[in-house]
Amino acid sequence: MPHRYGKSYREAAAEIETDKAYAPDEAVSAVRKSSRAKFDESIEAHIRLGVDPRHADQMVRSSVVLPHGTGRTRRIAVFATGEKAKEALDAGADLVGGEDLVKKVQGGEIDFDVALATPDLMGQVGRLGKVLGPRGLMPNPKAGTVTFDIAKAVRDVQGGRVEFRVDRAGIIHSAIGKASFDDVKLRDNFAALMDAIVRAKPSAAKGTYVKNVTLASTMGPGVAVDPTAASRMSVA
Repeated sequence: MPHRYGKSYREAAAEIETDKAYAPDEAVSAVRKSSRAKFDESIEAHIRLGVDPRHADQMVRSSVVLPHGTGRTRRIAVFATGEKAKEALDAGADLVGGEDLVKKVQGGEIDFDVALATPDLMGQVGRLGKVLGPRGLMPNPKAGTVTFDIAKAVRDVQGGRVEFRVDRAGIIHSAIGKASFDDVKLRDNFAALMDAIVRAKPSAAKGTYVKNVTLASTMGPGVAVDPTAASRMSVA
């Protein structure tokens, strides 16, 4: 049975040229205009890459600090003890602990959006792979979420750092802000994300790296972006 879209969605979709790959700046403006929900919708970027994530040497995973943040307040959990635990609390982490926090998570208490850890705690945190992994919350050195500079990591997350990872279909999904952001802020965040993705290109990746790019609001239609132009973006 075909999906029936609401009137607001149909009106927004009618203003998007489906056979056009928009320039990045035009796409940002178009996706903001297509956001018509009564709440402040998230704006997301969906990037299909020319990689095969089944091969470890073609996995794309990293993080980037968005210049203007995500527009979301995220609860941060830090697996650390001693002085590093104090540093995390002083920096503004919401939950901090060692073995006690590991046991809470094992028991199903996952009241946080981002997890960070110091390297010396990863032996314990590793037991949470089956719990945190499927949720995309498992700390990982490549994403900058395993570090002894834990205070900076907490501040970076508060300031807008997002982790991105290619999924099984070779696509990266990442928020770049809110519909309430102006075009300049969204464009800067989008540029920072694209720059980080291009920098994270695996040496084993062959052919076209960035194949398709789409921007969309939570409830709005997708806006196709010229992948070549998106790949060349840089923060103003």
